[in-house]
Amino acid sequence: MSGPLTAAGDGRAGETRGAGDADRPASLLPALRAIAGRAGDAILGVYGGDHHARAKADASPVTLADELADRLIVAALRELTPAVPVVSEETVETSGPAARGSRRFWLVDPLDGTREFLKRNGEFTVNIALVVDGRPVAGVVHIPVLDEMFAGALGAGATLQRAGGAPAAIACRPAPADGLVVMTSRSHADNAALDVFLRDWPVKERQVAGSSLKFCRIAQGVADLYPRLGPTSEWDTAAGHAVLEAAGGSVRTLDGKPLAYGKAGLLNPHFLARGA
Repeated sequence: MSGPLTAAGDGRAGETRGAGDADRPASLLPALRAIAGRAGDAILGVYGGDHHARAKADASPVTLADELADRLIVAALRELTPAVPVVSEETVETSGPAARGSRRFWLVDPLDGTREFLKRNGEFTVNIALVVDGRPVAGVVHIPVLDEMFAGALGAGATLQRAGGAPAAIACRPAPADGLVVMTSRSHADNAALDVFLRDWPVKERQVAGSSLKFCRIAQGVADLYPRLGPTSEWDTAAGHAVLEAAGGSVRTLDGKPLAYGKAGLLNPHFLARGA
């Protein structure tokens, strides 16, 4: 279980209000780990009970767990960096305009993979990212069921922390000689389009996963590619993008440009996430 935001350090205990600086993204990681950990605990408090999902305006599901985690994260980020706007999936109707015209803003998906949460398969995450000048410069992806915490920041590398232990450095691997491991979406894959896209790649295996886990497995060095040939929103990708880039990988649109943030509508084009 996570502790309060009082103690500085490298674990899930974070920094107090005023510590860290949005212009020094690596300094924010201890606080972000703590915030994500608390949100994960709130989600797990709901996970075993009746979920009572309802449909949002876009027909995607939302649960009490989404809403509890959202309120916790948004309040904590506003305390941590009062001058930086927070854009969250669950409040995007009111918070979305904050991203436009702002050099820095937070992007939050308090429960990425609500469908996986409803299926109780454990493949859901808490995503928090800081965007500066259109680029995700710091991010954490927390997997509550596994108690795994991925984190990364521009210029500071990426880490994986398991079960409250010390964060350990992770990095993307070079392309294996025996072929690539490709990550695909559990709930949103277009397999016909994926077959066409991958026909010229030396693919050894495809692995299916939900939420931002796909970015993290590449950052961890156990997979190599994640082509996304379907719709995503910026809050779906920013935290995993930050971790992957900090680990030595990249996320680019299909025409080779870096995937950027703060776009009109906060929608992403198709993209390719890859390792070293």
